[in-house]
Amino acid sequence: MTSSPRVLNNALFNLLGGVAPALVTIFTIPYVVHQLGDASYGVLTLVTSIIGYFALLDINVTAGSVKFVAEHHAKQDHARVCQTITFGLWVYLAIGIVGMLGIWALAHVMVTSLFNIPEQLHAISLQALRWAAIGFLVGQLQAYLQSVPQALQRYDVSGRIEAIFGTLVPILTVGLLACGWGLVEVVVLRVAASALHCLSLAWAIRRLLPSFYFASPEADVRRGILSFSAFSFLSRIAALSYAHADKLLIGALMGMEQVTYFAVASTLANRVMSLTGRLSGVIFPVASALAATKEMTRLEEIYLQSSRYVFFINGAAVLLLACFSFPILHFWMGARFAEQGALIMAVIALSQLIDSMTNIPSLVNDGLGHPRVSGLFAVTRALIGLGMLYLGVELSGSVGAAWAHFWASALMTALFVFYVHGKTVPVSLGHVMDVAYSRPAAILALTGAMAWSLSGPAIGTIWVLVLAVAITCVVLCVAGFLWVLYPGHRQLMTTRLRQLMTS
Repeated sequence: MTSSPRVLNNALFNLLGGVAPALVTIFTIPYVVHQLGDASYGVLTLVTSIIGYFALLDINVTAGSVKFVAEHHAKQDHARVCQTITFGLWVYLAIGIVGMLGIWALAHVMVTSLFNIPEQLHAISLQALRWAAIGFLVGQLQAYLQSVPQALQRYDVSGRIEAIFGTLVPILTVGLLACGWGLVEVVVLRVAASALHCLSLAWAIRRLLPSFYFASPEADVRRGILSFSAFSFLSRIAALSYAHADKLLIGALMGMEQVTYFAVASTLANRVMSLTGRLSGVIFPVASALAATKEMTRLEEIYLQSSRYVFFINGAAVLLLACFSFPILHFWMGARFAEQGALIMAVIALSQLIDSMTNIPSLVNDGLGHPRVSGLFAVTRALIGLGMLYLGVELSGSVGAAWAHFWASALMTALFVFYVHGKTVPVSLGHVMDVAYSRPAAILALTGAMAWSLSGPAIGTIWVLVLAVAITCVVLCVAGFLWVLYPGHRQLMTTRLRQLMTS
């Protein structure tokens, strides 16, 4: 049976798997931007976005594989576990090869004609994109292998490996640039690290499943995975199309320097929110396993607790980013980036908070076998969002792109949570609002007003910023402990703190 401590441990390991890489990346970005230059860093961002778009080839067999590995493992059906994993590997190897060949073939056209890349950067941009094509193949295998320990609810394994490689890559990137290397070598480093990451994951999976063997998947196994993944694929298409559209539109309409300003401003918000999003990710295999064993009461309990805690944590992170966006960017990247990106960072952070309210409902919806619903909503959201993004960039540049994200998030989140609760998610929206959202929202609103009053012109040094952020964090922690934690969890935490203090 899936227990709350196990869910919490998996959530924490999944979070920790991204914390160290995110911190190292954030601290190294100023140096990387300075060494590469605004235009070259914009090219690096553009290459990453192009690779992200080619991931549309991924039919999202990962989602189906995680669901059915979790179900078969819960039922102790080892043969089906092996068949599911084998099928997933075949699919992602094929996707990787097709994508690699496509990126390689189109690289010259994209560099010279499609995007507004300075002519003096054409040669190295072409080399970087072709190396990234190889990285696409390796990255597809890495993404699938990463999902296998997670399907087995062993986020401690996937988290540790991800933390190691995610931390090494930005550190080694700084080393390369310090030695005089440039954009192409940075991309080659990422490809090599991804290959080693794959080997580490394969070794870990062998230890988790010592009796694993490559097994030809039976027809019903293939049908089950592909049927589930077909609708999950809609969600993936929508997410990938929308995730990179802002930078590609800015790159096509405004140039590489504006891509850099937008990317840097949005990177911090995206990184922080992707970390808190990891707390939600563990719910998918949990929902699949509990559905397989018919423990729906247990699922509802975990759903409400997770929604309450994750919403408060996400809200706290966004509050800090939005209220202190200007001084954070000023001391992190300099006055120029603060002037260009403070509003962008604040608006993107708020958009991410609104989007995060769909994470757990969507994961439970999919875990209970209704990917069609989340897929159709995701496609609708992407189409509306893409239209808003184009208008936003045309009318107001990168700031317009940020506001387009905000309004698209607000509209589609409201529609999604209203539709799924009580239908595909077995909890009423009124109950969720009362138990999960009302009290955290009130605390966040009051603390946000206080933080906004601290974030004015008085923040003239980094130490004043640190003090203001620290005060806000203390208020959030105390309020969260007293009024957000469930009584049983508060008592458990108090007991453990006493034990630590007396040991």
